[in-house]
Amino acid sequence: MDLDSSLTYYDKVLVAIPASLGGGIIIGLVTSVPVLVGLLAGALIATVWIYDATFRNPPRPSISTQAKLATVVWHLFLGGLLVAAFYLN
Repeated sequence: MDLDSSLTYYDKVLVAIPASLGGGIIIGLVTSVPVLVGLLAGALIATVWIYDATFRNPPRPSISTQAKLATVVWHLFLGGLLVAAFYLN
């Protein structure tokens, strides 16, 4: 089973958050960096992941073909109104 193809972006974010926190704790335990400073660094990295998943790349539903068609028809209608307004004046 190919693990990479079965995980979505949001699954990877859910793994990255505790991995960031755990990595910060591990750095605090095995180096001279205090554990709380390592945890703070991990929390800052986890915050970046949360920000990215929440605001930059939020999950969006896929748009149906009918909705796409309605959008195109609506914009063609508005374009026709603009053309008519300029030529009938």
